[in-house]
Amino acid sequence: MKEEIYTIPVMDGMQAGTECPFCAMLQKLESDSIGFVLSPSYMEEDVRGATNEQGFCKSHLRMLYEKGNSLGLALMMHSHLKHRISQLDELSDGPVKKGWFSKKQAEGSESAALRDKWNSSCFICDRMNGFFRHYLATYFYLWKKDPAFQDVFKNGKGYCLDHYLMLLDSAANYLSGASLEEFLSVLKTQEKENLNRVADELEWFTLKFDYRYTDKPWGNSKDALPRTILKVNGQFVDKGKAQS
Repeated sequence: MKEEIYTIPVMDGMQAGTECPFCAMLQKLESDSIGFVLSPSYMEEDVRGATNEQGFCKSHLRMLYEKGNSLGLALMMHSHLKHRISQLDELSDGPVKKGWFSKKQAEGSESAALRDKWNSSCFICDRMNGFFRHYLATYFYLWKKDPAFQDVFKNGKGYCLDHYLMLLDSAANYLSGASLEEFLSVLKTQEKENLNRVADELEWFTLKFDYRYTDKPWGNSKDALPRTILKVNGQFVDKGKAQS
């Protein structure tokens, strides 16, 4: 099948050779989203309006700061801070009185609602989630239409546990009949085989700390710990710190 713009990130993730192609897609998408926010796009009115309203979660704000574009981030945060000040000015309810009903009053107050909104809103998370929904739909579209994709899929290393369950849960929304049965059959077999593979590699990693196995070859186990972390928690970690 001819590559289209919307299929490239999915194929790149599938061909990345990691323990979870969707984690690879998300890692690239997160990096691109950080770059997008810190590019001249932050001067565009619609982007500034969205970042003012949504803000950033703690993790992504830290990543933005660590990129070192102090001026760009400062301009954005100044605008965002002014917007939040205006939201505070719009609060109409007063302080919650102490007493028997104070907890219930706090849970239903405007200030509690605003706090919940701020704590659950992030421009980068929302941007990533929007793109990721398209990636998932494209993934199943390619499974149905592209034999080359099916070959890549069948020769993959499986998925992290979260994305494996995501595929099990969402497959019936995109596939049906024989196509669905084949997909689930291959997926389940592949995942079980690769989880056992990683478990065996991690076990050998631990055994290599025993003096009796010092002279034995590492095989594929040197980076078994970070790969297991990716498999279990969907998190990329520094492979250089795997050994002590």
